[in-house]
Amino acid sequence: METINTLHYIKEVLKNKPTDWLNLTTHRLDIYEEEQAKTQFLDEFEILYKTNNTETTALSKLPTAYDYIRLGHPLSCILEWGIAKINQLNPENVISFSSKVVPILAILRKNLLAKKNTQIVYTNELPDSFNAEMIQYIYGYPFEIQKVDNITALSKFEGSTIFISQESTIPSFDLDSTIDFYISNLADLGSILVVNSEQNEDYISEIQHVRRRETIAMTPSNCLTALHSLVENTVFDTPKNDIKNNKSVVLESITTITGTTSKPLVGSSGLSIQYAIMMGLIHDAIENHKGKAIKFIVPPNCYGGTNDQARRVAACLDSVTIVDLPVDGDNDMVSSIDRILDTVAKEDAIPYIIAEIPTNPRVEVPDLVQLQAVLSKKRQTATGATAIDPVFILDQTFCPNVLFLGEGKILSTVRAISYASGSKFPSGGKCTAGYVVGNAKVDALMDKIDLHLTLCDNEATPLQYELLAQQLPSMNQRIQEAYKNTREFVNFIHKTLPAAKINFVSEALASQGFTPSVFSLDLPTKGTTDEEREAYKRALNLRLIDLMITKIPNESKYCVSYGQLKGCYWTIPATSTQGTTKEGDKDYIARVALSPDMDLELHKKVFLEFVSTI
Repeated sequence: METINTLHYIKEVLKNKPTDWLNLTTHRLDIYEEEQAKTQFLDEFEILYKTNNTETTALSKLPTAYDYIRLGHPLSCILEWGIAKINQLNPENVISFSSKVVPILAILRKNLLAKKNTQIVYTNELPDSFNAEMIQYIYGYPFEIQKVDNITALSKFEGSTIFISQESTIPSFDLDSTIDFYISNLADLGSILVVNSEQNEDYISEIQHVRRRETIAMTPSNCLTALHSLVENTVFDTPKNDIKNNKSVVLESITTITGTTSKPLVGSSGLSIQYAIMMGLIHDAIENHKGKAIKFIVPPNCYGGTNDQARRVAACLDSVTIVDLPVDGDNDMVSSIDRILDTVAKEDAIPYIIAEIPTNPRVEVPDLVQLQAVLSKKRQTATGATAIDPVFILDQTFCPNVLFLGEGKILSTVRAISYASGSKFPSGGKCTAGYVVGNAKVDALMDKIDLHLTLCDNEATPLQYELLAQQLPSMNQRIQEAYKNTREFVNFIHKTLPAAKINFVSEALASQGFTPSVFSLDLPTKGTTDEEREAYKRALNLRLIDLMITKIPNESKYCVSYGQLKGCYWTIPATSTQGTTKEGDKDYIARVALSPDMDLELHKKVFLEFVSTI
């Protein structure tokens, strides 16, 4: 009876679902508590279930499940909840992935760090891209593989047993005590991982964190397909996309936008791409510089996902370490890189630099001529041998229109790679897919990156390619229009609240093509001690954001995104994008992102109202 009620309720929810559930890539932070991600949404969803309430207005008021859909979203939570209900499981034990390989890697990572054995068991076949030898050799994950006719033939294993199956419908999980983790690959939709037994519950948060940093949750559209299959008990009816044509349009658009000639790669998210970059470079280092230390040089206050992922990779491999790269405020990116590269050269190590230009959230651009000179500089090891030249990995999500890598451009003469998060300008907030390009000096590295993007099953989905094909051609125009709105708003704030400190590009930098639509706002503060002044400023940040989203609810949003097609987005990096950054490196300032389509005069009017209260 419980199963029938569950399926009937989900069916009604799908009829009345809010449109945002399917169409947004980021959600509201004013109704989101990170430490209760997923659970808070499901707790209140369960109340609606018990009262059989499926009204759209009630569903719309549910707390935000995750701040980004790549981490999870209402439809992924409901899919996991439905599967859990039917199988008498805790919803926390069911985790959906867009990738069929990364859930395996998530368990292997945990067991590597815990020094625990793993066996992978399957009946039909493993995921197409699963490359056991490479996962063991490059990722350092040990495991055994066994093909069986039936799981009942399994004997007790000293360690974790992962059972993998291929499904054309949502399966019922016949939970067996000899199996610790079930992974069901759902045709072209992704996969469902079920954590079996209480003794494995300490894996849940670690698996969730892998989904957060190295891949994405099953996408909203694919979750919807899976949910329809669940309630109707039918095989998956995956939408038909013109993948060949859409992919061709996307790759051609990226090549044109970036001015590069090598084949671009498109992943399910910016972090999926970054993970492929890191593992591809590590693979190249292991093959071509065997035994040498690998140094990833990363700003300590950059986007939390970048920072966290880099450190997570280093935690798994003895040969990899992270070196902090101070870039903001009193620190100059160029001089910091110069100093660090000298040190790395002396150690005869391999330098990989990850940096954002402009920086986030301070929106600073280094002297690019000096940067090119520092990256080109010939260095020597302690023994006088020629040091390995660096690879500069550029996150240019803020300004994806700037030409860095093409023939004759500033970074064309050094080994350089550039990538961008697709949920921002590339898709206008329509999907999460990100992309990477390289200059002519990194063709071999791009092949390795492609290899690991494929291995992890992290390529963009057909729908993501379709959405990028629709949005990429207009990206540069949208960037210019959004910049005009941002410059006008920045000038207005300078005039009406001159005591505020604004971090934004100068007119001179804008004339060089750096036209972001994001700025950070350091509001004036009061108090007799540093603690009082900091507390006042933080409260003022929230007061400003609350006023904006209350007075302009259709456009202003407390949200971490930017590059959207419409509206204005407000956030505090320290409590959102810098969530995993060390406390001393966090920025408790307001970050504002404007779009090409918004009521700028109304935003000025409300900001003026805010100024009158301080």
